[in-house]
Amino acid sequence: MQRREFLKLSTGSAMFGTATVGGRFAAAAEVASGPPSAGAPPVLGAYSAADHRQRLQNIRYFASSVRRCLRNELITNYLPGQACYNLGEYPSTTAWTVGEYDEQELDRLREHGIRLIQVFDDWNDALRLFGGDKYCAVNPSGYRSFIEMAHRRGMQVLTYVSTGFLERAHPDFQSSWSRPGDYLVVGYWDMARCAPASPQWRAFLLPRLVRVMDEYGADGLYVDGGYLANRHAAKQQMALATDEIAAFRETPDCDGAFGDLLALLYAEVKRRGGILKLHVNAAEQPLTNGLRVYDYLWVGEGVAEADVLRETVKNYPPYVVPCLDMSFTSIESEDDPYLHSIPYLQFPVLMGGRVFTGQRGTVPGVTYQDDFWTRRCREAWALYQQDPSLLHTYSSWDAVPGSPDTRATHRRWLQRYLPLVADGSWAWLEIHDSDLFLTPLPEGVVASAFANTGAYLVLANYTRQPVTVVTRDTFVSVDQPDLPANAHWPLAGRTLHILRRPQ
Repeated sequence: MQRREFLKLSTGSAMFGTATVGGRFAAAAEVASGPPSAGAPPVLGAYSAADHRQRLQNIRYFASSVRRCLRNELITNYLPGQACYNLGEYPSTTAWTVGEYDEQELDRLREHGIRLIQVFDDWNDALRLFGGDKYCAVNPSGYRSFIEMAHRRGMQVLTYVSTGFLERAHPDFQSSWSRPGDYLVVGYWDMARCAPASPQWRAFLLPRLVRVMDEYGADGLYVDGGYLANRHAAKQQMALATDEIAAFRETPDCDGAFGDLLALLYAEVKRRGGILKLHVNAAEQPLTNGLRVYDYLWVGEGVAEADVLRETVKNYPPYVVPCLDMSFTSIESEDDPYLHSIPYLQFPVLMGGRVFTGQRGTVPGVTYQDDFWTRRCREAWALYQQDPSLLHTYSSWDAVPGSPDTRATHRRWLQRYLPLVADGSWAWLEIHDSDLFLTPLPEGVVASAFANTGAYLVLANYTRQPVTVVTRDTFVSVDQPDLPANAHWPLAGRTLHILRRPQ
């Protein structure tokens, strides 16, 4: 949650993931009964010999044609349809509740193709306004009901927690847990970054995170690192926290204690059959010296340019979930987020739930900073009071007032993307040398390929000039499937085109 610091970097398919038989994290009613293969993806439980033959032939087609690419990936247990759900305003004068609106919104999201929902820290009572704290729901029974609503629709829910952030006003906070000067003050938050190598912090934190997992029935965690990486000059100049043991190798390219803490938490989430989505800072990935610490990595906070975000994260291990932070950037068209993500096996998150009214930035008795977050809230609140229909914003990450076309655009691209990343697909990302094209790809054009029972070619033109790509074999357009197969593909500037090889 480190907003620009606030952030100086200017910078169908696998439907339900892995189910745990009899476990609380079993994702959907569809996997709760039926034959042993009922919870398996089609490639394992339902492909016929003809399906397997087609898949293997398509893999052979691209494998024999591509000599060099950025990387080659096998896609498994991937849920690209993800949404952030705004439960309600926090801080607030009254606790949010759930009800018929949430039933209808979850129906809309389910029909849209969303299978994984995360909630931000508005789920909890960090300021202790309603008798809880950072590890308790504002409305415990309401949060349980919300999770049950999602489960009835075959959707999974991740609960926000942080491995580092704690309000400095929390009655149990001890300054010895945090390095001098290592804190974040933004909006209504005034939080220390507690040192991951502090034994007392770990003893305080980890049982509470386990309790969050066990108490509400969610399917995993969305982890906000709350950690300033070693590579930052400010971190290198800080003295150790009083209660900190320098047990690990700490270098600009390895965050040893942070990686150890994340790995322990990841193991606990996986023991429950759950999912862990991680956010470190801006467009950063965790530097853990090879330790596996997440299923999904959230990137984009505070990044000013979509092209910079794409180039920074395009070779991160899967699965990356980009989210353009509209507090700091802007897009040229509604299709921009998909242009930057789909060729690299990424798909943007959708913002949903209740409209972000911005009232959370105006609550009496709460201390606010006069910064980008507070101003954004007050801008949204002014529009909401003027006319609620003007506001199409569901998060402080969203544009204000937002666009009524955002959700339809996300759905359209998600439906195109899902066949590319069905469980068991192979991907060749950013193809550099191949026999797929009769002429070299124009400068600034990227091609990626995906093979399963279908064979797809993705073409992205990152320049602002029109170009033409000529393929060796004919393909058909996914956008316009009624057009005849072709080998000449004109691409306007800043556009993405998905092609399918006729079978």
